[in-house]
Amino acid sequence: MNVEQQLLIEQRVANQSKSQIVAYLLLLLLWGFGVHRMYLGRYVSGFLMLVIWGLGWLTAPILVGWLPIGFVCLWVIVDMFLIPGMIREDQAIIRQRLLAETGWER
Repeated sequence: MNVEQQLLIEQRVANQSKSQIVAYLLLLLLWGFGVHRMYLGRYVSGFLMLVIWGLGWLTAPILVGWLPIGFVCLWVIVDMFLIPGMIREDQAIIRQRLLAETGWER
């Protein structure tokens, strides 16, 4: 693969990958709803986060819900550090798919 082909692949990867800024904005603005995970393609864990968050707030008046709310808050804080890795992983998958589609080898 020559430099021009590599640049073409990297440009397509950049165009098709998710935005780190959008992921962080979703995380900060919608906090425990798990929308940032769904945006990054982690639908199951995003939905699980949403369910735990919702159940936590539903049971918060009887003081049971503060534990799930705290768990989701901790999860979101950890996700702040995991988002760049999630995006790099998705970019690697896009890059492999594009290389397979074009038939170019590294």
